[in-house]
Amino acid sequence: QVQLVASGGGSVQPGGSLRLSCAASGFTLDNCAIGWHRQAPGKEREGISLISSSDGSTYYADSVKGRFTISRDNAKNTVYLQMNSLKPEDTADYYCVMGPLPLPRISEAAIVRLTLDFGSWGPGTQVTVSA
Repeated sequence: QVQLVASGGGSVQPGGSLRLSCAASGFTLDNCAIGWHRQAPGKEREGISLISSSDGSTYYADSVKGRFTISRDNAKNTVYLQMNSLKPEDTADYYCVMGPLPLPRISEAAIVRLTLDFGSWGPGTQVTVSA
């Protein structure tokens, strides 16, 4: 069975940090793309980051670039999203998603948007940023 279990969410003050984890089971992180998108009430879903498990290439939405870092640990079959300098507008449910390789040769923004069509295979984790 394929599962992607997202965890690590919580409530923090603006400027704080969180590290989200995505633990994969039923497959290994050696031939797929793993990413994150988020959903806030009343807002459109937003793709935020993606990592290629084959070569480690990373991609970010402009809204999080410079603040968020996606990484992987193939030995643990886990992908991480380190979130620094959090803002109230980062408040959302965050979903870990997977998709196939190879990735097309398109812009970074277009690559990140692909996460919106990837399968989540599990529930998200809630992030709340407020004073």
